[in-house]
Amino acid sequence: MSLEKLIKKCAQHDRKAQAEVYQLFSGKLFALCLKYSRNYHDAQDNLQDGFITVFKKIGQYNHKGSFEGWMKRIIINTALQKYRTKTILTIVPEEIPDEITVEVEDENISLDYLLKIIQQLPDRYRAVFNLYIMDGYSHKEISEKLEISVGTSKSNLSRARIILKNMLEEYTKETDTNIAQN
Repeated sequence: MSLEKLIKKCAQHDRKAQAEVYQLFSGKLFALCLKYSRNYHDAQDNLQDGFITVFKKIGQYNHKGSFEGWMKRIIINTALQKYRTKTILTIVPEEIPDEITVEVEDENISLDYLLKIIQQLPDRYRAVFNLYIMDGYSHKEISEKLEISVGTSKSNLSRARIILKNMLEEYTKETDTNIAQN
């Protein structure tokens, strides 16, 4: 069945079509959820909540642009909304340090480890880092999505980079020590 037919059937609340859409896209969208979630369990919740929203709003999809891209926006917004409503997102001062770059020179650092340390970032930092670095949003777009100022977005990104840089340096030191001991 074509994607267009699946979308129409989903709009008619056809459970089989919804299951097929879920099967087609859940893997990619779960990977996206992992980026915006603190852990695996939160990612599962965000995926579930995101798909509920997708199926509620599927009639609003106008068949212009990518259906997957439309779903990605819903999934990201679902994850961000969850963190926006929690009080754990605190406003930080808008001191904007110099641009920090994080370079991964060690080829032995796995993608799983990188995902793990990104998930360890405080929620706001992780959200800003993923939106800016991974998904290409501008600071203006991030400020609108997270309801923060552009300066706070820039500051949060810089702090996220500092934390990641320190974690990677620590990992590299531990790896070098382990290699030297063996």
